[in-house]
Amino acid sequence: MILHVNGQEQAASPRPGQCLRTMLRELGWFGVKKGCDAGDCGACTVHLDGEPVHSCLLPAFRAEGRRVTTIEGLAGSCTPELGETAGLHPMQQAFLDAQGYQCGFCTPGMIMTASVLDQGQRSDLATALKGNLCRCTGYGAIAEAIAGVARVERLADGDGEPCGRSIPAPAGRGIVSGDAAFTFDLAVPDLLHLKVLRSPHAHARISRIDRAAALAVPGVVAIFTHEDVPAKSFSTGRHENPLDDAADTRILDPILRFIGQRVAAVVAISEEAAEAGCGALLVDYEIRDAVLDPDEAMRPGSPLVVHDSADQPGEDAPPRLSHPNLAAEVHGEVGDVTAGFAEADLIHEATYHSQRVQHAHLETHGALGWRDDDGRLVIRSSTQTPFLTRDALADLLELERDSVRVLCGRVGGGFGGKQEMLTEDLVALAVLATGRPVKWELTRQEQFSATTTRHPMRVTVKMGARRDGTLTAIALNVVSNTGAYGNHAGGVIHHGCNEVIGVYRCPNKRVDGYAVYTHTLPSGAFRGYGLSQTIFAVESAMDELARGLGLDPFEMRRRNVVRPGDPMVSNSLEPHDVEYGSYGLDQCLDLVAAAMRELAPADIPSADWLVGTGMALAMIDTIPPRGHFAEARIALRADGTYALDVGTAEFGNGTTTVHAQIAASALGTIPDRISLCHGDTDRIGHDTGAYGSTGIVVAGQATLKAALALSQGLREAAAERGGGAPDQYRVHRDGVSSPSGDIGFSDLLSDGPIVRRGKADGSPRSVAFNVQGFRVAVHRSSGEVRILDSLHAADAGRVMNPMQCRGQIEGGVAQAIGAALYEAVRIDDEGRVVTQTFRNYHIPAFADVPRTKVFFADTYDRIGPLGAKSMSESPFNPVAPALANAIRDATGARLTATPFAPDRIYLSVMEAVEHRDSPV
Repeated sequence: MILHVNGQEQAASPRPGQCLRTMLRELGWFGVKKGCDAGDCGACTVHLDGEPVHSCLLPAFRAEGRRVTTIEGLAGSCTPELGETAGLHPMQQAFLDAQGYQCGFCTPGMIMTASVLDQGQRSDLATALKGNLCRCTGYGAIAEAIAGVARVERLADGDGEPCGRSIPAPAGRGIVSGDAAFTFDLAVPDLLHLKVLRSPHAHARISRIDRAAALAVPGVVAIFTHEDVPAKSFSTGRHENPLDDAADTRILDPILRFIGQRVAAVVAISEEAAEAGCGALLVDYEIRDAVLDPDEAMRPGSPLVVHDSADQPGEDAPPRLSHPNLAAEVHGEVGDVTAGFAEADLIHEATYHSQRVQHAHLETHGALGWRDDDGRLVIRSSTQTPFLTRDALADLLELERDSVRVLCGRVGGGFGGKQEMLTEDLVALAVLATGRPVKWELTRQEQFSATTTRHPMRVTVKMGARRDGTLTAIALNVVSNTGAYGNHAGGVIHHGCNEVIGVYRCPNKRVDGYAVYTHTLPSGAFRGYGLSQTIFAVESAMDELARGLGLDPFEMRRRNVVRPGDPMVSNSLEPHDVEYGSYGLDQCLDLVAAAMRELAPADIPSADWLVGTGMALAMIDTIPPRGHFAEARIALRADGTYALDVGTAEFGNGTTTVHAQIAASALGTIPDRISLCHGDTDRIGHDTGAYGSTGIVVAGQATLKAALALSQGLREAAAERGGGAPDQYRVHRDGVSSPSGDIGFSDLLSDGPIVRRGKADGSPRSVAFNVQGFRVAVHRSSGEVRILDSLHAADAGRVMNPMQCRGQIEGGVAQAIGAALYEAVRIDDEGRVVTQTFRNYHIPAFADVPRTKVFFADTYDRIGPLGAKSMSESPFNPVAPALANAIRDATGARLTATPFAPDRIYLSVMEAVEHRDSPV
């Protein structure tokens, strides 16, 4: 058949059942993305005869003879009277000017939908964009883009200091045009495809696999089972020190610990053939008893999740002391908690539950592998940790580290979920075995049922205070369900029990934490890394104490929060490297309190709606403990531009933008003259990874050191030619100036390239603060919650890019609202994940998200580069308790479990009514 794509005639032969999305990508139109293949997310939106359609739902043959427009051809459909600008459609330009994207994976589809909206539709974006999802932005910048609001500053020479300015992302034009290459956005000849057969049982042993029928499937090239892979154990979790996580995982294991675990891998010439091969495998299972609940797992005689005695936590991970189903424990006490509670005039004790939440980044996990011309193994991966993944692959497959290269395209979201090695090992194995390129891209169903989630936690908190509001004692008991594997179990339980009470001055604190193995989907790293669950409990308890004592919730916290000079103590007095690089918590509290006082009267439909306000705070260490390292390399080119190489990956966290600003500031130039390459293990020596909000504060420090060293090197080189001291020389756009005249860059490079490197070790560490406020309306009969106002204050140190940082906060709040109100990965009584699509796992759509008003504290951090602090993950943390506290204020009901679904709210309100003397 003949397709008319972007004004070109292209011949194609659709396969039976093939959708238009896959055909367009096979024809090279990679701006058409795969987010769900179910018509839920809109990442694949194209125009068919000028109308937007989800190309994943349209059979390819139905496009015959019709006009198909993808994001790459959108500008070509722009008539002169629409005002085409520099090769971009007006809507593409609008998204560029407002930076209506972060990771950018959803952006092509979003622009394709927005580009055909008439004025009436633009006034009702909640309806117009109901078929397009964004996980990163919180939709605020998208709304501004569609409204034509321009936010970015484009700096020219002489415009002053680039840091602190809202300059555009370097990849912006590629994102809005569809040219930015994500993991699978390249054509690879002779490509094989990998698919995995997964366990139907929560706990079983494979007794036999018969591959004969699968090998007979046309197109099947290879099959891998546990008999074909190295028996070495590892952890999917990636940390600088591999001993931080239990080595309890194998590439393919005869013992199956959860429904969805890998059983076997089939490699074939097409995805269809690989799936058919998986379906033809015959497997005999010896089914075993499973334990799905962490309390049951800790009982004597419960089924063991980890069988192999070699599967023990690393030597640096907390030992399992009380039960073999414990992946990690943390226990500690400072002061005398019993005596502290005896001194209290008021005590609040309750148990709070936080559910599993999926990261739901629109680009699923996946990897593409091949051998290069030198025979080296190359893995192109959607990962936050390319260097740690390279090291793990080399160790696992017994390869020299230099014979393995891992690199990233642009990564379509992460939120901690891609701090795992979940696909690269099997792809590498298949490449080595077949000698051909191999691709494995997870489906959305696999993303939900076979990757990782936030750790579900049960947190019992007991807090006591005197009549004046002074805290006397805090006790936490935390049970974290790590699922079938211990990736991140120790780190999350420790981190979740740290800053949550470290932020409060209290002489008596006790923590008991348990990370428990169960035969369920593994948990892993997730935005906040354990803090969102424990902060929900502690900040709810603080609200109850304030109410019981008759204190304003802001004042209650002001009387108890740590201040510069106070030790930050959680469960021990051991020294650590966390310092007050700057302190803005007091400002954050004042900013949100003042904004809440100034809110206009609530406009509510009827007396059936109850209105309330609530707030919560959070503190976070800006860098993970136990080592986080980064290197950067920068070189001068003869044309006066600079080539900057950093190891950290870009997945919507905005690091590439800020690195260009940092380097430009140090070199006295503009960011447009910085060309940046990221996430490639061949370009620099090492980078721990883009997690823990370290892309700016650690990798940025390495960039700053490299750029300052290059500036010094240029001045020294100029001084050798012109005489005088280097301090007399100044680097500028066209060269180096001195009292005796300018020296051009080409002259300085005549003796060879000038290259400098910078390194950062991530220590000491600073702290960042966030305060969230809400005003909500709750329907007394249905339990529906409407967020009337959302206010957020952040202590981000020197805000390097206000537009970008504001977008990070808006996106973090939006994601946290979803986790607080409706998102939940649900597992049935057999251990099976039942929420496997966006259709039955509700992430926030445009209609669901209020505009958050963002405030910044005025601080300058002495530890971070040029005064900056991290702000990628921390805005998530105080949202759930602030919402719970607002609902409590409106209804009198204390919600102790997320999500706050309407039925749960209704039942809690009814229970609260029963305990009152008068009705609500």
